[in-house]
Order: sequence, then C-alpha cells, then structure tokens
Amino acid sequence: MEPVDTTIFTLHPIGWVRNERTTTQDDFWGSVISTITLDSNQFTPAATQGLSEFSHLVIVFAMHKVPAEKIVTGARHPRGQTELPLVGIFGQRAKARPNRLGVSCCELLACDGLTLTVKALDAIDGTPVIDIKPYMQAFEPQTEIREPAWISAIMAQYYD
Repeated sequence: MEPVDTTIFTLHPIGWVRNERTTTQDDFWGSVISTITLDSNQFTPAATQGLSEFSHLVIVFAMHKVPAEKIVTGARHPRGQTELPLVGIFGQRAKARPNRLGVSCCELLACDGLTLTVKALDAIDGTPVIDIKPYMQAFEPQTEIREPAWISAIMAQYYD
C-alpha cells in the first residue's frame, strides 16, 4: 500500500466578500448583492480579464466564523432538525465542516477590475474568498442528478 500523503496546505485569501449580511442564517440568500474585492497586493485587473463573459461564478470561501469546537466530523441532523435523518457531514453542505470551506454558485452582475458584484452568494460580510471559477455547464454532470427528498424541504426558502 502506498503511503498516505499528509501534505498540509496553506491557503491565503484572494479577496473578501462585502454585503449587508453579518450573521450566518440558512435562508433568503437570493436577493443578497455582494461585492468581492480581490487583493490588489496579489492581483492586477488582468486576473479578471474575460470573466464578464460568464453569467455565473463558483466561489470557494472560508467559513471563518465557525468556531473550531463546532466542527462536525460524524453525522448530524441537517440544520439541527431532528425530524430529518442523521446524515454524515460529507452528505450535506453544513457550515461546520472539517476544513470550513464553502462553495457557492452565484450570478455575476458586474466585473470592474478587481471588484466583482454578484447576486445570491451565500457568504457573510468579511468572508475570505479562496478561489473564483467561472461556472461552465460542460463541467457539470452529464447524467441524471439524484439526491434525497429532505434536500427540497430544507432548501425551499434558501434563495427566496
């Protein structure tokens, strides 16, 4: 058996989210307008060249407000709702994840140099951005998507 690579990665923010949301709540992200300001010490406007040709972005961010003692490594009821099944942390998109990384697809409204304006990014004010990728349908599954029924119930108002 090959040895396991135990490399530790150090990630540095490439930018930060600015918006009106200062608390982590689970619903009503659909109308939230945010700006992502990229770090001008790391990037020039050339970094966003061509980005405005895309309608949506995938944002990878650090859920920096989740305390280490809240991290879940086993199973939990989604959103703490005991009527829902116990689901392992990797079978849901909860914020109390081992590496506290979030991934969100949002609409790109404007790209002005190192400032991106987006809609429906589910990240609070001050959130460190780790990466930005243009959304491309070609990278999405080419087969039918399957997911448990409880997802529809908890996501009913997420983007309202």
